Amino acid sequence: MKKVGIIGGSGFIGSYITKAFLNNGFLVKVSATDIKREDKYQHLVTLNHSDNLHISELDVMNKSALQDFVFDCDIIIHSGTPFLLEFQDAKKQLFDPTIKGTENFLEVVSKTPGIEKIVFIASVAAWNTNFPLPAVNKSFTDTFDESDTRFTSTESHPYAQAKFMANQVVEKFIKDNPNLFFEISSVSPVMVLGKSMSNREDSTSSVLQYLIKKKIAPDKFIQELYDNDVPFAIVDVEDVANAAFKAATTIGLHGKDYLLTSETYKVSDISAMLNHQEPKEKASIIYKNDLAKIDLGIQFRPVKKTLNNYSN
Repeated sequence: MKKVGIIGGSGFIGSYITKAFLNNGFLVKVSATDIKREDKYQHLVTLNHSDNLHISELDVMNKSALQDFVFDCDIIIHSGTPFLLEFQDAKKQLFDPTIKGTENFLEVVSKTPGIEKIVFIASVAAWNTNFPLPAVNKSFTDTFDESDTRFTSTESHPYAQAKFMANQVVEKFIKDNPNLFFEISSVSPVMVLGKSMSNREDSTSSVLQYLIKKKIAPDKFIQELYDNDVPFAIVDVEDVANAAFKAATTIGLHGKDYLLTSETYKVSDISAMLNHQEPKEKASIIYKNDLAKIDLGIQFRPVKKTLNNYSN
């Protein structure tokens, strides 16, 4: 049996990735930032084939711990960067673990024989740090795909800037190391929604769904979404996991970075659907998913189904 190491494999997206690999006959090693917090990963031990699951504590800032985590893995999924909208220290909570953590990871895996494939769970922010607002020189109705120029701004949220910078680290590593013994691919989801696998509903994605459903604005950022009825491109968490699995088990995707996205709806219509009401406007396609459909064979769920899964 091949072994996959999933950094962040007990998180909102990572849990579904863990499930996908277990269901497909892999030995699965999942990292936890604090092994004593069983509530963060207890839901994984009830999955089918969980006898092939191992939970290991890991701090991505610790190179020695990273080496121990990856040394016997055939595939590594890096889904372990923080998704925080509220923070006290951007450097400590966002920039360091996201950027330095990525640098540490790449340094370690480059010295670890036996690895065949690495997949980064990146973000639409790696393409456009203004998301959900359009990139510069684009409007809300202009489409965006992998042929577009990546856009970043120092005015963007620190989370988005950190994800963009981490992607630049990965791209530079690929360019500077043309003879790697493993492949690297990335998947960049837009706003990831759906039902959490755990009973914990404190992931940023789950919190956003709850706030939008109840039309609660705890801060200026959320209030501006309502005030401007901002359109959001959405992707189902299960589709992200499926894409990560396909990217990890498909040969010949080295250097590719796939946008993962379904339909776009305004916040008011997202709120309506979360409350089992019909949207006032039809879905639009802003962020395009043709490349992921072609290379990974993904058929993306309609947003209405994704929101119903959360509400139910």
